[in-house]
Amino acid sequence: MNYTLITFVVLYLLGTLAVGVWAGTRIKNTSDFAIAGRSLPLIMVVTTTFATWFGAETVMGIPAKFVQGGLGAIVEDPFGAGTCLILVGLFFATKLYKLNLLTIGDFYRQRYGRGIEVFCSSAIILSYLGWVAAQITALGLVFSVLTNGAMSETAGMVVGTLAVLVYVVIGGFLAVAWTDFIQMIVLVVGLAIIAVFSADLAGGSDKVMAAIQSKDLWHFLPPPRFTDIAFFLGAAVTMMLGSIPQQDVYQRVMSARNAETARNGAVIGGLSYILFAFVPMFIVASAMVVMGDSVMEMARNEYQRILPTFVLTKMPLVMQILFFGALLSAIKSTSSATLLAPSTSFVENILRNMRPGMSDKERLFAMRATIVTFTGLVLAYAMAMKGTSIYDLVSTAYQVTLVGAFVPLVMGLYWKRSTTQGAITSLVLGIGTWIVFFPQVGGELLASRFPGQLAGLIAAFLGMVLGSLAPQKLRNRHEAAGHVPGLPTQSAQSAQ
Repeated sequence: MNYTLITFVVLYLLGTLAVGVWAGTRIKNTSDFAIAGRSLPLIMVVTTTFATWFGAETVMGIPAKFVQGGLGAIVEDPFGAGTCLILVGLFFATKLYKLNLLTIGDFYRQRYGRGIEVFCSSAIILSYLGWVAAQITALGLVFSVLTNGAMSETAGMVVGTLAVLVYVVIGGFLAVAWTDFIQMIVLVVGLAIIAVFSADLAGGSDKVMAAIQSKDLWHFLPPPRFTDIAFFLGAAVTMMLGSIPQQDVYQRVMSARNAETARNGAVIGGLSYILFAFVPMFIVASAMVVMGDSVMEMARNEYQRILPTFVLTKMPLVMQILFFGALLSAIKSTSSATLLAPSTSFVENILRNMRPGMSDKERLFAMRATIVTFTGLVLAYAMAMKGTSIYDLVSTAYQVTLVGAFVPLVMGLYWKRSTTQGAITSLVLGIGTWIVFFPQVGGELLASRFPGQLAGLIAAFLGMVLGSLAPQKLRNRHEAAGHVPGLPTQSAQSAQ
């Protein structure tokens, strides 16, 4: 067991806790706690947006998928995830910022009513289970690897989760923003240095690139067959569109000091994420050259351990410190954001409907209590799902918001004729169609022919259009016949 390395990791964790405690002294109300009082400059909006996406799956999941299946295997993340942030900046940030709302659920209430608010907020909250569980799973793995197995993965999950929970509960989004800023500096610098060192171990970057080329890992597009194209598109839109109606993304937009900062921060953060996600891919490709076939074997069985094993067995102590500092930065930044977001949505869009007379102080207390409760639930879920792929935990999380919450959001912002009836129809058809494509419901044959999330998305759009236009056309027919609701019909007028 490397006690020097563990000491540096512990000091780093204590440092982020101190930042959280300091941020907690500046929290005065729910706006400070949930969106940092709409005061963040561009650089912090960029770092906290980038940090939301750059998590456990980016460092440990994406590289393994890449060396197994090439660029086409990672269309969902980082390409879909990064494009999501770009789309948010280009088409959603300015419109949402001007509404001056605390949560994304507030938009559904204003546009469609409380029923849609509660349902969409519930879907958004549910989607965070898989995402946070992935980060907690990674924390358990990191602490187990660091202690050479002396600490079990389950114990590591508990310790790592507590380290994040404390500063989120105390400092809220302000603590998240400041720790993200620090952690992203550590992450970018650390992984960049390790990438250079990895290339040297492999005999030069040209040899790494040649190894990638020899295994045909640059191929991106699927074979020109309907089923392959459909599943490729289904994977692409899962995070590209399913992540747009997410509270953590919305918080970053709302935390900016003005609309221009919100827009630019999201676009720059998305582009930065896509580009920098190639760094851990390059490091794993270097490991493939240095360690040979053992990397591919590990990619098939224990892909989460590829990078930690490569660093611990082939690199000096200073590189190990840099790597685990960067890895913990990635995991903690994502997990802190994903603990705060669903808790804020629950209090603002569900609990306040149950207790409408809550004061600001009561709401702030409720947010903190909900974070603790949600963390306990996610920790239990992560333990129950132990052994599930980190990448799969993350990707599955966004399907429910893709088929449920995305269409009411985009149509509500860009289509004036969308109605509450349309939103209800969209939700019923979108989620219902998605469920039908579950292998347990519609059978393996249906699930293997077309991606359920893409079918659900198409059904959701149709539901919104039909549900919004049909009642309007029916009303127009009544009006043409003189049957205007609330007014006497022609026959009634004649009788009078």
